[in-house]
Amino acid sequence: MNQSPADPGRAGRVFRSRPVLLLAFAFAVMADPVSSVAYAVEAALRALNGDLGLLVATMGLVVAIIALVVVNYQQLIARYPQGGGASAAVGEAFGDGWSFVPIGALVVDFVLTIAISVSAGASAIIAYLPMLAPFRLILAVGLLVIVAGLTWFGHLGRLIFAFMTIAFIIIAVTVLIFGLSATPQPTGTITTSPGTGSVLAVILAFPVAMALATGVEAPSSAIAQLGQLDKNNRRRFGQITLWMTLGIVGAITLGLAAEAAHLQIGIPTADTTQIAELARVAAPPGVFAAFQLVTALLLLSAASSSFQAGPGLLKALARRQTTSGAFTGILPSFVGRTNSHFTPFWGVLIFAGLAIAVTVVGGGNDQQLVLFYAVSVFLSFLAGLLAMAYFSRREKRWAYLLLNLVGVIVVAFTLLANLTRGLPLISLAGALLIGAALYTLWRRAGRPEGIRQAESE
Repeated sequence: MNQSPADPGRAGRVFRSRPVLLLAFAFAVMADPVSSVAYAVEAALRALNGDLGLLVATMGLVVAIIALVVVNYQQLIARYPQGGGASAAVGEAFGDGWSFVPIGALVVDFVLTIAISVSAGASAIIAYLPMLAPFRLILAVGLLVIVAGLTWFGHLGRLIFAFMTIAFIIIAVTVLIFGLSATPQPTGTITTSPGTGSVLAVILAFPVAMALATGVEAPSSAIAQLGQLDKNNRRRFGQITLWMTLGIVGAITLGLAAEAAHLQIGIPTADTTQIAELARVAAPPGVFAAFQLVTALLLLSAASSSFQAGPGLLKALARRQTTSGAFTGILPSFVGRTNSHFTPFWGVLIFAGLAIAVTVVGGGNDQQLVLFYAVSVFLSFLAGLLAMAYFSRREKRWAYLLLNLVGVIVVAFTLLANLTRGLPLISLAGALLIGAALYTLWRRAGRPEGIRQAESE
């Protein structure tokens, strides 16, 4: 007898017979958070005014906060093994209209991920080929156009993302191992005073590095693509992927921060990056070249991932007719049109235009753009954790409620700390305006049901 895709027997066999494919999918989902390591540590050091003595403590706090979010998102994945992330939780808890808060945050997050990834990719290339420094903006925009063009011809494939993620992890660990025996070579701007007291300096600096948290929500949505697994196995896959992400990103981040402090790698000059200078000092020339190449490719993979997810989200929100003859969706139907490669090409053009504008405003400098980052993703975290706290209270699960409330407080503090720097207010305003615009369209469309599942679709 034929078994359905969600049949438990078939799902179990998939886990046993195709572990390599599932592992590849897991590493592909990690592309965004792993790629953010390339610029997060430097962003923290810049916020610390070059004080290497506080760098490890700052990044340790960042990893600890991400761990708290991960613990809470374990509960969210357990509740929504079919996928959906924060928008599904918020929609169920407070009504579909509130789902547009995390959806608006996602749109901003996708645009910033594209812009920062191609800019950081340009920085990685310039660090190896300094003669390209005068063409930074042209290089960043050119990389963006190339990635958008490749996306136009269909998905690049999860296996490519997985390969780039694994390659970066292997080479990063290799660099760290070489660095253990390397001789310190003071490089860049190094200070012994962050400008304020040590504790206050760390508190003010860690929100800048919270770009490292981007992609943490990805497993909660990505599991929707595993239709061949039953709910229990999708839940297990999502939760394991979250812990793997935390372990790998946390270990590499803290390792790079510790070695930067040991080797005295300070704030770099304009034509290089801190992580590139660390690799240059720590490893042989061949390893350094490989590290820069893999870093650039991983960053472009992260941009490509958002180029797929963003237009896909717009397609899920586009007006369309269901099999029953009813109409659903809120955006103009042309947004959902696909080409022969099943790519929603109008969505690609929209995200390309927005990302190019952001890249130009930031001058193709990832360290300038990263100042706007993490606000939108933390807005999504906050909405999701508030929803989970609501469920825990309603179901009288007091231990979970305590965990959710601690998460809400920490995430809210991180969000507010970021907003005090001024520039991130633009990202917050953008996310809320997009959410409000989508909400207005939803009301005009007659409040169609299922909007909370747009992220999983």
